[in-house]
This record gives sequence, structure tokens and C-alpha cells, in this order.
Amino acid sequence: MNVRAEIAADAGLGAVFAAALAFQAYRVANSWGDGYWQFDCVAGAVVCVTALVRRRHRVWAAVAGLAVAAAAILATRFVHLPSEPGLAMALALSVLVGSAIRALPAASACAVAAGGFAVVAGGLLATRTPSTGVPPVVVLNGAGWLAALALGLGPRLLAARRRTIAERVRRNERLVLARELHDVVAHHITSVVLQAQAAQLVTRKHPEKTEDSLASIEAAGSDALAATRRVVGLLRDADDAAPATPGPEQLSELVERFGGHGPAVHLSLPEDGSGWPPEVSSTVYRVVQESLTNISRHAPHARSVTVSVARERDAVTVEVADDAPPGPARHSHRGGYGLVGMRERVEALGGRLSAGPRHGTGWSVRATLPVSVRKRP
Repeated sequence: MNVRAEIAADAGLGAVFAAALAFQAYRVANSWGDGYWQFDCVAGAVVCVTALVRRRHRVWAAVAGLAVAAAAILATRFVHLPSEPGLAMALALSVLVGSAIRALPAASACAVAAGGFAVVAGGLLATRTPSTGVPPVVVLNGAGWLAALALGLGPRLLAARRRTIAERVRRNERLVLARELHDVVAHHITSVVLQAQAAQLVTRKHPEKTEDSLASIEAAGSDALAATRRVVGLLRDADDAAPATPGPEQLSELVERFGGHGPAVHLSLPEDGSGWPPEVSSTVYRVVQESLTNISRHAPHARSVTVSVARERDAVTVEVADDAPPGPARHSHRGGYGLVGMRERVEALGGRLSAGPRHGTGWSVRATLPVSVRKRP
């Protein structure tokens, strides 16, 4: 709420308080006589003014208002004045309690709410007699306290819900960023590192081929830079960002890049993959990309890799398998962020992912994705 709106709201609230004070004075003067309305007006005016300046310090404003109300209840009990809190004071207390519940920390808000309830209970004890039952003034105070709870808790719970949603969105955005950086950038950087290592060997044995090796490293670096720019463009939601959902046809380019510095890859694609949802196409690409990256890192002795993508009724199945011999390093590194990211992607679309050693030799990663995507909440 801006300053002008706050001023307008307080001006309207002040008019309501003034009307309530005038009405209460009129009613007390008619029923009790001319000498009894002054105390009610003075006590009510003090609490009303406190409510109007509550934003300066909500805790002390609420404490001061409740203290004046408690003192007024005691005074009316022992000096035989009209019951308190009156109409204006009850309205002002509702504003003070509701404002405190809405804005203060939980402990302070609970303390103010308990103080408001104590004022209501004190008013009941001070005015109730066996013959009269519950006076209307106490009913008014109780209704004001309940209204303060509702008006304070409602916005407070709504704000807490919004904070929770905002935090969930930020957490999901961080996960998306982490996945994109790992899936895209890490894959290309791995390619650059592997080609640089290969260039060192080539330079020692065949110095004349150094230029070709450097050209390959340059091409891999350019791919990494382009991929990084695409990720940044997606995060910025730029209009000129490249498409974020690579289709099955782009798997051929991915496999070709991998085969240039790794084992031979046999790719099998379905005849028609154009009808897949974008989420499925992107996830298939990421599963293959991450699996090939893991093979480059953890299965250097693999001689061949098989990438199979098949359409089975309402599901797409992708499997990446290699023939590398088993080794302790392979098993210890296959539970990192790459596999976690793949599993999160697949399960978020309602699919299943399995990864582990094959019968005999090699490692396999298999994911099944429903074509009719229903994302998890």
C-alpha cells in the first residue's frame, strides 16, 4: 500500500472512529445521564488515536491499546461507570489486534491475540451477573476480537502461501539451471577436454596433423559457446534464443560429434518422431547426451555404443548401451548429478528410468516416457 492509500485509509478509519465515539456518547448520555459519557469518550479516543498511529510501532501500539482497555474495564468495575470497552474502543482494538496479527512475527502476534482475548474475558467478568447473563457490550467485544483474528490471519496465511509458492518456483528454477548447465555445458566441455587430450597424442606422433586437431578443438569450443549462449537465452526468455526442444533428427548430430572422438555409435531411430510432445523430444535428447558423456568419462575402454529410440504405442523408449568391461571406477561414478538429473527429468514426465550393468559386459541406461505427457505437480 502506498503512502496516499495509507493516508486515505486512516482518514476513513478516523471518520468511523469519530462517528462511533459520538454515537456512544449519545447513548450513554441518554441511558446513564450527562455526567457519564466523558470517561468513555476519553478512553475510547486514546485507543482510537493509538490505532491510527499503529504503523509506527505495531507492538507498542497494540500493547498500549490493550493496556488502556484493561484499565478502563477495571475503572468501570470499581467506579460504577458504563461497561467498557465501548463501541469506538472495540473497533480500535480490532484494528490494533488485526494489524498486529497480520504483520508481526508469530510470537508477538500470538501474544497480542492472547491480550485481546484477555480483554474480552475481563470485560465479561467485570459486567456479568447471574441475573443479566452476557451483556451486549461483551458480545460486541467478542465479535470484534474474532473479526480481528480473521482479518489478521487471512492476509498472513495468504502471504505465507505466496512466499512458499515463490520459494518453490525459485527452487525449480535453480534445478532447471543446474540441469541445463550440466546437460549442455558439461557435455561440450567434456568434448573439448577429450579432444585436447587426443591432440597431445597426435602432436607427439604426427606433428603434421596438429592443425586438424586444433581445428577440432576450436569447433568443439564453438559448440560449447553456442550451447552456453542458448542456455543463457532460455533463462532470459530471449526472443532470439535457439529452440529448447531438440527433436529426434538432431540425435544424429549428437552421435556424430561423439563418434568423432569416442567409440563407434550405432543409432536407431523410429520412422516418425514428429508427433512427440516437446518435453519428450527434449528429454530423449538429454538422456542420450548425458549417457554419452558418462561413457566418455567413465568407460574409456568401450569399443561400441548402441543408441536405440523406439515408439511403442503411447510411449517412447530410449536406451543407450556400451560394451565396456566392468570396473570399480565405473560403478563408483555412475550415481552423480548426471543420473539424478536424468531421473528427475524422466519422472517429472511420468516416465521410468533404469541404469546399471548389462549381462556380461557393458552398461545400459533405459528410459520410458509416455507420449501423452502429464507433468507431476
